[in-house]
Amino acid sequence: MKYRNQIFNRNSLLLAGFAFLTFTNPIKAQVKDREIPKEWDNLVDGGRFRDLFLPMHKGKIVKKPNWGADAVMNRYVDNGIEDQKNSYWGGNIKYANGQYHLFVCGWPESSEKGHMAWPGSTVYHTTSKRINGPYKIVDTIGKGHNPEIFQAKDGSYVIYVIDGSYRSKTLNGPWTYQKLSFDNRDRPIIEGLSNLTFAKREDGSQLMICRGGGVWFSENGVSPYMQVSNQRVYPPVEGEFEDPVVWKDHIQYHLIVNDWLGRIAFYQRSPDGINWVTDPGQAYTIGIAKHKDGNKEEWYKYERIKIFQDEYGRAISSNFAVIDTIKWEDKANDKYSSKNIIIPLTKPVLLEFLNPKLPKADEEIKVLVKAEKGFDPNKDLDLKSLRFGSNETVNYGGGSQVLRTEKAKDGLILIFSKQDHKLNQDEFAPKLLGKRKDGKLLFGYTRVPWAKYEKGILSARKPVFLVESGKSVVKMEVQNFGVKPSSNAKIKLYQIVNGETKILAEHALNQIKPYEKELVSINLKEFVPSDEYSIIIDEEGSKLNEWKFKMKD
Repeated sequence: MKYRNQIFNRNSLLLAGFAFLTFTNPIKAQVKDREIPKEWDNLVDGGRFRDLFLPMHKGKIVKKPNWGADAVMNRYVDNGIEDQKNSYWGGNIKYANGQYHLFVCGWPESSEKGHMAWPGSTVYHTTSKRINGPYKIVDTIGKGHNPEIFQAKDGSYVIYVIDGSYRSKTLNGPWTYQKLSFDNRDRPIIEGLSNLTFAKREDGSQLMICRGGGVWFSENGVSPYMQVSNQRVYPPVEGEFEDPVVWKDHIQYHLIVNDWLGRIAFYQRSPDGINWVTDPGQAYTIGIAKHKDGNKEEWYKYERIKIFQDEYGRAISSNFAVIDTIKWEDKANDKYSSKNIIIPLTKPVLLEFLNPKLPKADEEIKVLVKAEKGFDPNKDLDLKSLRFGSNETVNYGGGSQVLRTEKAKDGLILIFSKQDHKLNQDEFAPKLLGKRKDGKLLFGYTRVPWAKYEKGILSARKPVFLVESGKSVVKMEVQNFGVKPSSNAKIKLYQIVNGETKILAEHALNQIKPYEKELVSINLKEFVPSDEYSIIIDEEGSKLNEWKFKMKD
């Protein structure tokens, strides 16, 4: 399957040039204005991830908080974690045994270097009976920055920190410090191994995205992480990217990455964790920390977004590291500081695509909207507002309209018109968008029968050229990092000489089970070494990114 980058006609942001402002003091400048594509102005409500942020849970406001710039003096002091003793940063939340567990890092507010004391962070285990807090420290884990907790295949827990990890059989410890191991598999590591983020796959294995946007896999979450991608998966635009967060629900993978300098965050989706599309519009912006009465907490920066998921993997809440001024201006024991805040998200509805294949031009579309606790599609849907179709179409206000409905024992079947949906073979998660009868935003995604989700993901190491029995031979190791066996695959090795590409060898691969390897050996009729080569693996028409490399690298 061929996946298209649905960013904004591909040429917009790159095209818009991402105009930069000039700063007189570039060392302390932490913001550069980016030009936003004009077509983003045409997105409808729900067309961008930013629209999913809900008002914060009502909390406690005090007239004179212990710290804070004027713009955040009206904040909920019991949202997330904050106190006079520490500055806090990073962290994500797990739920177990009736409590929410936020693993966060912090450093003393009295630190001589102020916010720049972050390299000496301590990781804390904090808990709350409510997802929005307040969180209180119950345990000190150890040194580390930008913690992210995930569960390995064997049920144990791993807290990733920059350059290491802590591991325990339970959320309550005891925790043991251990290094994670990585195998870049002959590829250059994309912008280093820091600010890692993890998503559990169907078989309990882990997908990892590094700060630079490289894709890695571990069979069980603690065994070596193996690099598979040959280039970053982020949008093809200029930006200082960091703080990716990846998660998987029952439909697809999701990824948000932040251009920290431009303060623009992008939202991406994928059927398999390898092939990504970028949706238009900002994933989040300043100003999303709002109260139900319309007041806002005007935090200067939002970073380190993390996602809290329900039993289907759906994103239902987010948490951020926020600061009320430029990081360089946060000094020891001053009025500025940082904390972690929690903002709820609009939960997607459960959908099922009922057509057995891609609809023909004259064919209506049937979609089951499933009932669940607190939601009855027979009563709650504003049918006239609903649109269904490709993401690009729906996000800009298009899509098919509801013609009629049919009752179902587990929900309501919507029959959409055969026009305007613009579904095609590239669409792996069509979108439903509209309103509930109470005016609240409603959206959801569905899988489709023509797309492949759980499949083989084949990747090769660099070839080795040998002479055996007087003949030139090339050998390549191919491994399957997918959750299903591979099928109908062919590996092709190309040689690049003076800018011209020619086929050097090709081989039909056997079926390879998940995480197993095949050693390919091919006799070469003629072989004159060159500096540059490329490998393409074609599996049922789905090509992993072409890997160009030099043997001397």
